[in-house]
Amino acid sequence: MKNMKTRIIVIFTLVTGLFLLNSCLKDTADYWPDEVAGKMYITVLKPTLQSLSLEPTTDTVSFEYMLNLATDQLPTKDVTVTVALDSSAVLAYNARTGKEYKVYPDSSIQVLTSTVTIAAGTRTAIIKGRVWGADVLDPCDNYMTAITIKSVSDPAVMIPSNMKSYIMALPINNPYAAKYNTVGYRIRPGNATEPIVADQFFNTVDCKTVQKNGFGNYSSYDIVIEVTPETMIVGDVTCFKVKATPVDANGATVGGMFTSWKGDPATPPAPPANPTEINYYNPDTETFVLNCYYYSTAGDRIMYEHNKRIRPAK
Repeated sequence: MKNMKTRIIVIFTLVTGLFLLNSCLKDTADYWPDEVAGKMYITVLKPTLQSLSLEPTTDTVSFEYMLNLATDQLPTKDVTVTVALDSSAVLAYNARTGKEYKVYPDSSIQVLTSTVTIAAGTRTAIIKGRVWGADVLDPCDNYMTAITIKSVSDPAVMIPSNMKSYIMALPINNPYAAKYNTVGYRIRPGNATEPIVADQFFNTVDCKTVQKNGFGNYSSYDIVIEVTPETMIVGDVTCFKVKATPVDANGATVGGMFTSWKGDPATPPAPPANPTEINYYNPDTETFVLNCYYYSTAGDRIMYEHNKRIRPAK
C-alpha cells in the first residue's frame, strides 16, 4: 500500500510538471507587474558595479555599455537620451557602500556618444566611451567613474534613480609586472662566480610589489621587490629605492639587501660607480638593479643583477 501511494505521488508530480512547462511555452506575453504596466523607463542595462582594468601606459582604452527602454509596449516614436560623466554618482556609491573610490579625472575620459536615439519599435542603444592617462596616476589608488542618464526626449519616459548610472571601477595594473632581461650572477664564497643571462617574469604581488623567481642562477629562492617612494640619484636620473627580499617557496624570508655593493668586478654587469647605488628602480631605463644575499652556514650567498624590462616591438 505504501509503494502504491508513492507511485501515485510521483505520477502526479510528473504530470503537474509537464502541465506547467507546456503552459510556459504557450505563454509568450511579457511579465510586467500591474503597478508599472503601461509605463516606460530608461535604464542602464547593468547598473551594478562594473570594472575595467587599465595598463599604466599612455594607451587609450575603449569601452561601451547598453541603455535599455523598459516597457511592456515598444515605443511608437524615436526616444533620444542624453548622458554625461557624473562624479556625484561616485560619491553616492562611496556613501552607500562605505568604499573610498577616487573619481577618475574627467579630463582623461570621453563619452563618445553622449546623445543616442532608441529607434521606434526597439528597446536599446549603445553608449561608447574611452579612457586614458593611467600612466600618470598612482596604481595604489582605487579609481571609479560614472556616466548618468541626464535627460530623455519623451516626457512619458521616466528615469529611475537607482538604475540611471553606469558605475565603473578603473583599477590600474601594477606598472612593474612584466618580462625582464636579467644579466647577473651568484657568488658562493670559495667557488667560481656563476653567471646568469635569462628572460624572467616579474609577477604582481600588490600595486607596488612584484616577485621574480631566481636568486642569480639559483631557482629555489624568489626575490620579492617593493618599489618605495624614496628616491636616489643615479647618474642624472631620479630612481626609486626598492626593498628586495629573498624568500623561499613558503614565502619565508631567507636573506636581505646589501647597503653597499658586493660582487665580482670581473663579471658583468659592471660594478656601480658609487658602491651605494644598488637596490633601486630606474624609471628611464625600466631597470631593477639588485644586490642581495641569502643566508648559508658556508657563507652568505651574493647576488648582483640588472633586470631590464622587455618591451614588445611596435
